[in-house]
Amino acid sequence: MPLDTVFIEALHIETIIGIHAFEQNAPRPLILDLEMGVDIREAAASDRIRDAVDYSAVADEIIKLAAARRFQLIETLAETVARMVFERFPITTLRLSIGKPGAIDTAKTVGVRIERRREDYAACGLR
Repeated sequence: MPLDTVFIEALHIETIIGIHAFEQNAPRPLILDLEMGVDIREAAASDRIRDAVDYSAVADEIIKLAAARRFQLIETLAETVARMVFERFPITTLRLSIGKPGAIDTAKTVGVRIERRREDYAACGLR
């Protein structure tokens, strides 16, 4: 099966995140990049969004998740986002980067990058 990619670059979200007390008082910006492995042949043949991974819906779900929860670590946010994307969208792989600009004054951004496959969640009951 070919592995194609649907991607979202530089998705800006706001969430309360951090281990320090001052970080728990107001949302801060994060920047996410996603690369989702999919087989686009069915969507390409039908030309219908129902057969595709709707990147707008993916972005909306991530924004809602980030607004609804508080996180201390971006690692926790990354894993939570990954699980949610696999639960709600027909993807086979995910590469996710989350940047936290301003976390270190002398760096443009800091963050995490994870890579997951659908089978990584098989033990958790995800399909």
